Amino acid sequence: MVDLSSKTTAALLPTDILFQTPYWAQVKSRLGLRPRAFDIATGGPGGDVLVLLKTLGDKTVAIVPQGPEHAPEQEEYGTFIENFSLALARHLEPGVAFIRYDLPWTSPYSDELREGGRTAFPEGRVREMRMNMGTRHWNIRKSFEDLTVASSLVVDIGGSEDAILDGMKPKTRYNIGLAQRKGVTVQTVGREKLPEFYALYCQTARRNGFKQCGYDHFAVLFQSLASSPDHSELLFLLARHGRDILAGAIVGISGKAANFLYGASANTKRNLMAPSLMHWTAMRHARERGCTTYEMGAVSPGVDPSHPFYGLYRFKTGFGGRIEYRCGSWDFPLDQDAYREFSNAERLYRSGSNA
Repeated sequence: MVDLSSKTTAALLPTDILFQTPYWAQVKSRLGLRPRAFDIATGGPGGDVLVLLKTLGDKTVAIVPQGPEHAPEQEEYGTFIENFSLALARHLEPGVAFIRYDLPWTSPYSDELREGGRTAFPEGRVREMRMNMGTRHWNIRKSFEDLTVASSLVVDIGGSEDAILDGMKPKTRYNIGLAQRKGVTVQTVGREKLPEFYALYCQTARRNGFKQCGYDHFAVLFQSLASSPDHSELLFLLARHGRDILAGAIVGISGKAANFLYGASANTKRNLMAPSLMHWTAMRHARERGCTTYEMGAVSPGVDPSHPFYGLYRFKTGFGGRIEYRCGSWDFPLDQDAYREFSNAERLYRSGSNA
């Protein structure tokens, strides 16, 4: 059984998961979503959870960003999600088509991926069969695409700076030193530099062919800090060479975890390796603030040159660390017809975006 009781988002418990904080509730509220918070009472993992309600036409989607935080035993993943979903549905407004979870829990396939037995997660229907084992309704669906990242590179930064550097590949250490020798500098800056970062971000989006976020999306990250009751923080860094801005990063901090949220790099002077020095500087600042991990974000699950994130894998694994293999995004339909319609539209949209 899972029992939920509503509370204010300001009362969310301290956590290392930035996306389950009062700060993140403020960010998403300013972007038009409606945040809700609930205490969780179970015979197993408890805690609390942030839920975001998003209106799509005449329907609503309930999104659980990297939550619930505390995982049950792996063989109970599906039954917990089923029970949690049914309990949550009783607290949600009519018209919610489905609940989407971005589960931060360790993937059941993590050992195989880490040991090289796999280079990718199994296809969705295979994962669905495993997730639904033991459930009553067999109603948990693998989302067409993960909401954030199922495979993320995490660097341990709790030790000394020398220890962190020793954990990097020689080429990455060389690139950090090269950037320093060539006169690249990295500074923490304030929100007044956001227009300069955004121009660089748009340049990066055009070069790499991904859909860019609007300027307001970045502005609310900083606007929400002032009204947030918790201790979330942002690191905002720009790397320069002379008058040229070569790279930028926005890093979110919650508890002892730092998350690389957004980055950008210039088309020019790429031989100066500014992004390498930028990440190293971000790690040092995060460590000074008490962080023990620095999460760099998406990578391919393994050594697979055909994977769209393989380039990120090659760059990020140079910093050492480990790949965290998570369950990713899953859906629990409440209105089967509406969910089917949404899923079909989402597949068409995503397929078109990736064409």
